[in-house]
Amino acid sequence: MTAPNPEQEAPVTVIVLNYNSDDYLVRCLAAVKDQDYRNFAVIVADNDSDDDSFQAARDAISDDRFRFVAINENTGFARGNNLMVAEVNSPLVVLLNPDTVPATDWLGKLVESAAVYPDVEMFGSTQLNLDDPSLLDGAGDNYLAYGVPWRGGFGHRTENLPPTREVFSPCGAAAMFRTGAFRAAGGFDERYFCYVEDVDLGFRLRLRGARCLQVADAVVHHAGGVSSAGDNYYFSIFHGTRNMIWTFVKNMPGPLFWPLLPIHIAILFILLLRAGLRRKIKPTVCGIVAACRGLPEIWASRRTIQRNSNIRPGAIASALCWSIFPFLNRAPYSFGKHSIPSQISD
Repeated sequence: MTAPNPEQEAPVTVIVLNYNSDDYLVRCLAAVKDQDYRNFAVIVADNDSDDDSFQAARDAISDDRFRFVAINENTGFARGNNLMVAEVNSPLVVLLNPDTVPATDWLGKLVESAAVYPDVEMFGSTQLNLDDPSLLDGAGDNYLAYGVPWRGGFGHRTENLPPTREVFSPCGAAAMFRTGAFRAAGGFDERYFCYVEDVDLGFRLRLRGARCLQVADAVVHHAGGVSSAGDNYYFSIFHGTRNMIWTFVKNMPGPLFWPLLPIHIAILFILLLRAGLRRKIKPTVCGIVAACRGLPEIWASRRTIQRNSNIRPGAIASALCWSIFPFLNRAPYSFGKHSIPSQISD
């Protein structure tokens, strides 16, 4: 007899995808278990970790709302989350990194936002530095028009946190989506494995008319980089460079793509120069080469994505950052008059 599935009844399912998260996973799940908002389900999936974090969490968390799934291979962030979202029955799905510790009212604030703004499909959380909560770890993902994403507010003081507002896309470390919208857009691009996949999904959702609300009072504390701590800088730079190029090529609408392409290429040369000065040029070069090798397949994806777009290029242009200075400063960025009114904060 099949056991009842808790997320069939809950309006929201939290997915925590684990890979070698050590003691962070138990801390994360304990904080989720103690949420003020109680009507949720949790899927904890493991990407074939080498440590005992997954088993330790199974032993520590005794709650019928939590379901533990061993994937038995390292599928990466993109495919691992896609596999779990495919099992979700709730209208809302939250992706939460195992190296986060959410505040007790975090999930309630996100669910409340979804009720207040029924026409919004993506919701981001305020991320504070786990070791130093006076510093922001992120306040939404932003996208420079020339094809470079950044996590807004990273390293800034928490007093610089903007109010609830619209941003380009949510950071995948603590993001909520309407499940139907996530699936309709095809979920994460599994070719990415990890890095930039959240911005890519946000871009594709925007091309389908979706918007993203960055919920200022939905707070998580985030360590960052725990699951990839065993990898060297090559891994992150390679995937970040390759996936950044693919995201621009796939998603930028034609009337913007062709005028911006020379600037995007110029930025790649600047990145190469910077990498050379830092003696880390090899992963950048390899990332660019891998991106170019994958261009025929990526271009085919572009045709499908642009054909299915139901939004005018001008609407995408208004969601982009056109000034280099917020990017250089890693500043939070929103769309001014195009922001969603902050009803929740009133």
